Amino acid sequence: MTPSSPTRKTAPRFTKGKFTVRPLTPDDWPTVERLFGANGACGGCWCMWWRLPRGGKLWEQSKGEKNKRAFQKLVKNGDVSGCLAFANHDPVGWCCVGRRGDFPRLERTKALKTDWSPGTWSVTCFYIKSAWRRHGVATLLLKEAVKLARKNGAAELEAYPVRPTSGSDIPAAFAWTGVPKLFAACSFQNVTPSGNARDVYIRRFRTRGL
Repeated sequence: MTPSSPTRKTAPRFTKGKFTVRPLTPDDWPTVERLFGANGACGGCWCMWWRLPRGGKLWEQSKGEKNKRAFQKLVKNGDVSGCLAFANHDPVGWCCVGRRGDFPRLERTKALKTDWSPGTWSVTCFYIKSAWRRHGVATLLLKEAVKLARKNGAAELEAYPVRPTSGSDIPAAFAWTGVPKLFAACSFQNVTPSGNARDVYIRRFRTRGL
């Protein structure tokens, strides 16, 4: 069933201009495959970079078809959280968000180790088709990711943006975890330890019932 089907049960949660954004469902694999294309979004990643425990030889062996099969299984089994953006029913963007424990590579990245708990969720990546970049798609995706994490009981949501250098823009290929101003505009706080090589941002949610 395509995103444009009138019988689809998961209607977009909100609309802004020509874009619609909604959470991923297990039926969305054809949409993901169409969006990511032959390169699996970038370099055969297929949104598996943070899901593998380490890089190096394991990553080189997994890039491409192996990553694709692994991500396809996760999506179809409902084991992936994320948000999709559409323009005129065509998929144009993706944001991965999920429980931090689902991304073991974060723990192997020294600069991204935090005092997290089972209630910690993470925004790990964005992929937006080149023609649709700088149109506000990332902001829409992030807002929906915040809603999704909150709805699923997250106590806090972490993010790991790429730090700009000398005030210059970061090429899209290197900004796949987002940029600081994106998260700051969505009420994330910069909690990066002094001297840390990577930025860490966090948005904490009020405990339900308070």
